[in-house]
Amino acid sequence: MKNEMEIIFDALSDNEGFARTAVAAFIAHLNPTLEEMADIKTAVSEAVTNSIIHGYENLYGYGRPGREAGVCSEETGPARPGRRANPGKVHLRCALENEILHIEVADSGKGIEDVERAMEPLYTTKPELERSGMGFAFMEAFMDDLEVESAPGKGTKVRMIKKIGVGGWIGHQC
Repeated sequence: MKNEMEIIFDALSDNEGFARTAVAAFIAHLNPTLEEMADIKTAVSEAVTNSIIHGYENLYGYGRPGREAGVCSEETGPARPGRRANPGKVHLRCALENEILHIEVADSGKGIEDVERAMEPLYTTKPELERSGMGFAFMEAFMDDLEVESAPGKGTKVRMIKKIGVGGWIGHQC
């Protein structure tokens, strides 16, 4: 049996927790282990955060020192109180087929010029925000499969797969 869900939300840091919780609720009926749940929530968090701060460069909630977070600057236009740097949308799609979870996090942001380099541990384009450059490394470590598709000016899609209840897969015959 296949089950799917899709959520579209504003690219605001406040929605990162919402995305984690939505995916956790979606898979709850499978009774994942605490480790599986933590792995999935961390991977979703990293993918959504990447869309927000790298894809859309929406720094609301990730403010730069000396600058009001989320307010326009020389880079994004004239400052007006309350105006967000970029009101982009993040698309979160999940599908369950038996105990296999497919997750896709997509944005229509600026895209990644060099995906291979961006996936290197410790590489970051936002060192001023004290970003660790470990987002893709965490996604890769916590999920069973990771695929990143991106092009400059066209956005980014992160696809992840996680098998829930891996113990049941041992000795399983198709």
